[in-house]
Amino acid sequence: MTDDPDHEEMAATTDGGLATVADEPRAVSDLLSETEAGIAGYNYAYLDEHTKREVRRGVLNAIALPGHQVPFASREMPLARGWGTGGIQTTLSLLGPEDTFKVIDQGSDESINAANIRRLAETTADVETTTDTTDASVIQTRHRIPEEVLTDDQILVLQVPTTDPLRRVDGSDDANRRRHAHKNYSKMWVALYENVVEWGEIQISARYPVMVHDRYLMDPSPIPRWDTSKLNDADSLFLFAAGREARIYAVPPHTDVEPLAFEDRQFQVERFDGKRCHRCASTDTYLTEVTDEDGVTRYACNDASFCEKRIEDPTLSKSHHLDDETVAWGPGTPDPLVDDARRETVLDNGNSSVTEGGDEA
Repeated sequence: MTDDPDHEEMAATTDGGLATVADEPRAVSDLLSETEAGIAGYNYAYLDEHTKREVRRGVLNAIALPGHQVPFASREMPLARGWGTGGIQTTLSLLGPEDTFKVIDQGSDESINAANIRRLAETTADVETTTDTTDASVIQTRHRIPEEVLTDDQILVLQVPTTDPLRRVDGSDDANRRRHAHKNYSKMWVALYENVVEWGEIQISARYPVMVHDRYLMDPSPIPRWDTSKLNDADSLFLFAAGREARIYAVPPHTDVEPLAFEDRQFQVERFDGKRCHRCASTDTYLTEVTDEDGVTRYACNDASFCEKRIEDPTLSKSHHLDDETVAWGPGTPDPLVDDARRETVLDNGNSSVTEGGDEA
């Protein structure tokens, strides 16, 4: 024991030998007390303040070095590593009482993973949640970037299973870190060349390697090629977090992001060859195949939230919430928003058709 009053005060605010928020300096503790609306027995936003500061420092370092993998002290979470623990830690470290939170999993807000993450944040951080991309200030996503244009007020946190794109060509992380340090990406270029020789084009469906700010080769997480171009010169902040590998990297707003490609084999996005969503008739969104119980294969928008908006308003633009309606977003696919005098979309029993000179869906 000691007669030091400061020591006695700290001992009185310690529960079972584990430091609590009360162990922080008085100014910090008072500030945090204003946001203690989470579930009883847990710190605000589940994580302790030391962990959240550690993650925020990692985020700041990642923003300062776009595309560079920054290590951080990844903590245990109430789910297995590999199921989005890095994204959850980053999200919970950034959320505040004034934020509105959205979670999507492969384009869906209603999957079990997305619903549970949303419920965790809503319960422990007492934040508003939404399924509308335009209403969210923080969006956590697994393997998709929303179709609607993100603004400079929004942060997109992507869950990352594999951080290093060079692992495709060399399993040694030590060797790959040396390659990043020297900007030596020749082995990746050779792998892409071999891919072209074998298939006639670069056959990488997801995790397409990109060069960030003409310096670091980056893995954009398993997003489809359709979303890769959305990283370039965007208004929003993109954060990539891997809890299992304890790495964070970032693409700050208005950063050059260029997919690797050859002059005679340019980067291409997925081609749907005239297919359209069977629900909203969109042709300028990323489509996924849906097989009904009767064996019929249809196509549907992968971004379920935006698809619902298009059903209500087939002429809705991806940049409808911005002042500039001419914002180009996503790949150069055919735009379904043509003159009403030449096109009429008819939705009948889940089937869409185009009349007055248009092509039948």
